[in-house]
Amino acid sequence: MAAAGAAALPLLLLLLGAAAGCGYQSCPPTRPDMLNVHLVPHSHDDVGWLKTVDQYYYGVRNRDQHAGVQYILDSVVAQLAAVPSRRFVYAEVAFLARWWQQQDAATRSLLTELVQEGRLELVGGGWCMNDEAAAHYGGVLEQLGLGRRFLRRLFGRCGTPRVAWQIDPFGHSREMAATFAQMGYDGLFLGRVDHQDKRQRLRRRELELIWRGSDSLEPPRADIFTGILPNVYNPPAGLCWDQLCSDPPVVDGDGPERNVDSVVTSFLQAAATQAQQYRTQHILMTMGSDFHYENAHLWFKNLDKLIAHANARVRGWPQNLCVTPKSVSPDSRAVPIPRPLKSDDFFPYSDGPHQFWAGFFSSRPALKGYERLSSGFLQICSQLEALAGPSVREGPFGPGDSSVLREAVAVAQHHDAVAGTERQHVANDYARQLAKGWDRCQVLVANALSLLGDTKGPFVFCNALNISVCPLSETTPQFSVILYNPLAWDVTWPVRLPVSGAAYAVTDPEGRPVASQVLPVSAVTRWLRGGAGGAPGELLFQARAPPVGFSTFQVTQLSPGDPRDPPRWPSGDPEPQIENEHLRVLFDPSTGHLREIQNLAQGFSLPVFQSFYWYNASTGDWQSPQASGAYIFRPNSSAPVPVAERAATRLLKTALVQELHQNFSAWCSQVLRLRPGQPYLELEWTVGPVPVWDGLGKEIISRFQTPLRTNGRFYTDSNGRQVLQRRRDHRPTWNLSQSEPVAGNYYPVNTRIFIKDRQVQLTVLTDRSQGGSSVMDGSLELMVHRRLLQDDNRGLGEPLDEPGEAGRGLVVRGRHRLLLDTPAATGAHRPLAQEMVTPPHLVLAPGQGPHLRQFSGLRRALPPRLQLLSVEPRGAGTLLLRLEQLLERHNGSRPVSVDVTTLFSAFTITSLREMALGGDIPLHSVSRLLWNTATGTPKPRRAPRLDPRRVRLEPMEIRTFLASVRYGGSPGGLGGSPGGLGASRAHPPPPLKVH
Repeated sequence: MAAAGAAALPLLLLLLGAAAGCGYQSCPPTRPDMLNVHLVPHSHDDVGWLKTVDQYYYGVRNRDQHAGVQYILDSVVAQLAAVPSRRFVYAEVAFLARWWQQQDAATRSLLTELVQEGRLELVGGGWCMNDEAAAHYGGVLEQLGLGRRFLRRLFGRCGTPRVAWQIDPFGHSREMAATFAQMGYDGLFLGRVDHQDKRQRLRRRELELIWRGSDSLEPPRADIFTGILPNVYNPPAGLCWDQLCSDPPVVDGDGPERNVDSVVTSFLQAAATQAQQYRTQHILMTMGSDFHYENAHLWFKNLDKLIAHANARVRGWPQNLCVTPKSVSPDSRAVPIPRPLKSDDFFPYSDGPHQFWAGFFSSRPALKGYERLSSGFLQICSQLEALAGPSVREGPFGPGDSSVLREAVAVAQHHDAVAGTERQHVANDYARQLAKGWDRCQVLVANALSLLGDTKGPFVFCNALNISVCPLSETTPQFSVILYNPLAWDVTWPVRLPVSGAAYAVTDPEGRPVASQVLPVSAVTRWLRGGAGGAPGELLFQARAPPVGFSTFQVTQLSPGDPRDPPRWPSGDPEPQIENEHLRVLFDPSTGHLREIQNLAQGFSLPVFQSFYWYNASTGDWQSPQASGAYIFRPNSSAPVPVAERAATRLLKTALVQELHQNFSAWCSQVLRLRPGQPYLELEWTVGPVPVWDGLGKEIISRFQTPLRTNGRFYTDSNGRQVLQRRRDHRPTWNLSQSEPVAGNYYPVNTRIFIKDRQVQLTVLTDRSQGGSSVMDGSLELMVHRRLLQDDNRGLGEPLDEPGEAGRGLVVRGRHRLLLDTPAATGAHRPLAQEMVTPPHLVLAPGQGPHLRQFSGLRRALPPRLQLLSVEPRGAGTLLLRLEQLLERHNGSRPVSVDVTTLFSAFTITSLREMALGGDIPLHSVSRLLWNTATGTPKPRRAPRLDPRRVRLEPMEIRTFLASVRYGGSPGGLGGSPGGLGASRAHPPPPLKVH
């Protein structure tokens, strides 16, 4: 249909109607010969931003922002009940769940009725509306599963959203599209896309598209209809009737203030204009915005008037409302117009020239690191709760609970939380919620270790090991170290503990000696910990832990006193270097910088120069007044400033570790480290407080430079899973007019970034989300810290200037892993990245520790290409299990099969039901709409019959199950074989019921 024809169509307002049932059944009939306008009343309620979650919910600190979510929900429910034809959309389950807990039985019954009748439509379904750049897919699955599970439990089928509602995140990832598709959503609506991309889509009428979320999964498994909203998520100009708006109300009397005719005319013009931008007869208008509907009567009363008068103007058509966006309904799908196909992503987002929202990829690096650690610890907490059984919640150390950390991690996925775009006091509150969750989970972990290890404890958690503080190891001459490994394969992990003695004996679970050494605590670490600890040395040893299990190591002090310095590098040696059996790393003796890396196993080398630089943050210039801030990255020059031309160095070489310490300045240092068996170079960086004495904010990067001919190409991951190719100054699906040569080429890096030519690949793995790029051929850079003195005028209202300790500025310590390999070996990097996402965890105990020295929750290790993504209790005798193949199809990955019935040692699976990815609905009940594209309409494959003894995983596939389990006294029970490593593999599999 031509644009002119669409604009000339008669108008059918799909507004106030009384169709029965939820979902698509609640939608009134549409007319193919008319323009169908879908008005969507909604309120976008941030789960923290300018105010904390509590402050937003209760309406506290309204001087900062007038918002009270409890009043929004009160008012909306009352107005929906008052007029049965009204409808409303709501997304943020974190607020809805809190509100529900405070309601009486009558109000709960009313809300349930509104949902069942489709008058309150639940969209999105996550605990929050998560960020898509800095969020890892594990955290995303947690928050979506938590929200969807709550809705399903309360409202059944009608509580399951059919539409994903990502209207405010600052750019959109490909992996999120794949996630929504695999959870069973029919459509995804976005609010923010790059202004150039949107302008070109408007011209081509491509605001609706089919997004192919994966190259590995067979279409249409990861395909999803995607609609870009016309006005972000706000109402058309002049049609905002909230108490926060300044537009005049609809006046339809006969007095001098009457404006209804002009309002209707304005509305009809807006509808006609919008119709010219879409290919079908369905358009959507959002009627709401941030924290609207606190006085819902204002919005609904004016909408009632608009509907009545607009329908009277357009030939008196019936008054109807469908708040399930009908552009993804069966009526719209029947239109034979193909939608364009998209397979890249929507990063970076820009809302104008020189305005790239790429700063938040790195904002608040300490909070980003804490969120990543917390997500990993939640997996450990969930696993141990599942392995030890229901009694773990009331164990010897008191009531343990994973739900507090689960909700805190879910909240942290919000697009103003892990994104780092919240105010400082809100960031502090997110950290407070996570810390509270850690406290409750640590009790549960202690209970589980007591049960599994057959001991009464006690157990000690050292939460400040990154600055070498642990009171037990510092003061006790004999203690135990329990290393818990949440991964599904054996892991060897470096243990580094602050101690006060000069020498120690370490023994493994079998009582065999383990090589160990005490090294002096570095000067940088002593400065960083301040008065928090005073240990002069650090005990080092390598610990091995079985899959989904723990090993216990006994530590005994042999001699007191301060540790001796290890042998220094001979002062006359021309070239400092560190090496192990995999790598040799060479340094420039005159500058102390990294110079070259040699891959000893494969016999090739690569010159690599690494150092730290900063970009001075723009405060605005003749091209644009735009400043760099929490959201936006805008350097005042494309050439960064080196922190130092030379680094003071100190070289340590022992049998257990080889390290080169680099001090670039009083606020920037790094340790480059190799251990035996380690196929990567570890770079532990410490940055801050970033100096701002010159009045300029600074954005600190770690840059790697090589002679690789990369032709403007580099590669970044999408939420920690699949990898996307990036090209400098290029977008795959639209023509870019580049205004910022640095910021316009920055992308989110969740776990890894790499460059390569045909023979060599250089990869950097990260321990948190960061912004990264290759701004010139052969180079990689990652932004590790930001300290800014200007607000970027995106609503935050304060600069990103984190106070840190005593207000001196934030100090951040983190790690990168640097791998030099061939492109063919890329698949081996994913397990190494996963170790940084869910690393093993140390728990200490005084004395001998657990009686059972070693335990594994698995009978056998999985191959590293397979990941046990979720083991989570879901009620009495029920567990949620997710198995994942980590590798992509183009990496040469093949399908892999697993026998689930004999996999676990801690319990027996008695029945198994396969679920959709969200874990809330059975897979066989998922029925998604299919869409016509220029390449045809892919037909879904029929799910094969579930065979638990041969669960097949395709490349990049995640399969989700609900398992009924039985604990103890059965094959695979706790401690089923000597050493607690599970029952004999020869034992016959138990009977199993399959749904």
